[in-house]
Amino acid sequence: MYASRFFVSTLKEAPADAEVVSQQLMLRGGLIRRVAAGIYSWMPMGLRVLRKVEAIVREEMTRAGAIELLMPAVQPGELWQESGRWTFYGPELLRLKDRHDRDFVIGPTHEEVITDIARRELKSYRQLPRHFFQIQTKFRDEIRPRFGVMRGREFVMKDGYSFHADYADLQREYQNMYDTYSRIFTRLGLKFRAVAADNGSIGGTGSHEFHVIADTGEDTIAYCPDSDYAANVEMAPTPVFTGQRPAASETMQKVHTPGVKTIAELAAFLKISEARTVKAIVVEADDEHNRAPVLLLLRGDHELNEIKAKKIDGIAEPLTFAAPEAIAQAFGAQPGSLGPVGFQGRVLADYAVAAMADYVVGANEDDYHYTGANMGRDFPEPEFADLRNAVAGDPSPDGKGQLALCRGIEVGHIFQLRTKYSSALHCEYLDENGRLQVMEMGCYGIGVSRILGAAIEQNNDARGMIWPQQIAPFELVICPVGWGKSEMVRAAAEKLHDELAAAGVDVLLDDRDERPGVMFADWELIGIPHRVVLGERGLKNGQAEYQGRRDDAARMVDMGALVSALLRELGR
Repeated sequence: MYASRFFVSTLKEAPADAEVVSQQLMLRGGLIRRVAAGIYSWMPMGLRVLRKVEAIVREEMTRAGAIELLMPAVQPGELWQESGRWTFYGPELLRLKDRHDRDFVIGPTHEEVITDIARRELKSYRQLPRHFFQIQTKFRDEIRPRFGVMRGREFVMKDGYSFHADYADLQREYQNMYDTYSRIFTRLGLKFRAVAADNGSIGGTGSHEFHVIADTGEDTIAYCPDSDYAANVEMAPTPVFTGQRPAASETMQKVHTPGVKTIAELAAFLKISEARTVKAIVVEADDEHNRAPVLLLLRGDHELNEIKAKKIDGIAEPLTFAAPEAIAQAFGAQPGSLGPVGFQGRVLADYAVAAMADYVVGANEDDYHYTGANMGRDFPEPEFADLRNAVAGDPSPDGKGQLALCRGIEVGHIFQLRTKYSSALHCEYLDENGRLQVMEMGCYGIGVSRILGAAIEQNNDARGMIWPQQIAPFELVICPVGWGKSEMVRAAAEKLHDELAAAGVDVLLDDRDERPGVMFADWELIGIPHRVVLGERGLKNGQAEYQGRRDDAARMVDMGALVSALLRELGR
């Protein structure tokens, strides 16, 4: 490929509203252009990367036995009403009506459509199992799209769905997809971790997320450096306290704490650590006729895990924080001064609180707290539950060390849906005995377009992107110095281009006749993994200049051995 026949459109500065490195570099490198909030056009340079990612995903899915199809982006609302997600999914679901006033949605995912296909096409156990997948554009009406292609409203996704006669076979395919996803992300050249995860709005009984490790990731991953254990921090269980609680050594006293509303302010005011305080969070019960407040207690330096809390019997799902009026009526005080002493309702304490003594709690009187509080003496023993996010240093749930934390960008998610959708949509088959049975289902997604942003967040420097060779827009760029002036340079560059192309290298020849500084800056920004510079002086000495994108300096290579040397660098 010659650059003059392609389309290169770089910017010196990123738009002011570009928030993260990947968004800034994709815009500067001319990979994408903004059309509307969270909606981008894929420019030729970016589309080459997108198609390479798609190709790897498609190859591995086909190798794993999945069958590709293509479902419509516009879906009938009646399918979503039948599954129960019409209202449950929320405002992210873009709804519209056609000219006949019938409801439709722009699909954010395709569980309903694929289940409808399966119930029409798969009638017998002899037709199972089946695994269908597609690579298709999706739309989710994010309230605040951000981070470029990593949290856009329109995006490209690989979604796959499997159908099974029993749960054991679903588990087999789930492991097949776990292994397949691991191969995909390895081939993409990414550092990643598979972590146990929550099912969210998709539903089901078990799932794993695949995260690209990056300091800018939105998600926190808890993992054990000494084992294979890893989980989204929302799913990592924290240890049950089984030891002996320290004996109370202080008398509870009421202290005036004027204007103190947060744990940080409280600790600063009393000159103690946050770990010696207990925070109070008030949520609603799940009884629709009686939303009585439920008091949750956590150590002051710990954070509430809402996913864990909403799964506790008797607590409203989705988790709903109590209204100010209900709090005032139940406690006689406003948030910032709440605590368990004197409260007559249900109290749930995190396991870490069970190990505490002589701590500070709200006094249920505005601007007052109790010091030296102890459960069992100053207020009844509460119920105990896992309510918090795991923190670094917690014991690993597999018993093989301590947890550490890192940041990750979710790029894949696999689910054991079981019968959530097949039951709702009556997706059934006849078993060996001629009896109707509900199919077991699995669901497997990869954020194809999101992978580009995640790859850049993991691979960049001050000069620009550094693409893994497998998905770079071009593997190698030839930069001829003096293209418009030197016949020697032109002839050498064209010959090298043709030889590399014939060897199967995805090579680009920069024939724009730009100054060396402009050429180098463009290709370093765009992140081409390998660069060869040809100039008259070097050619007269029988040499060319080679530099890998991650190399600190260039080196000279003899022209006679250049092609073979480059093929070695490319792993050919």
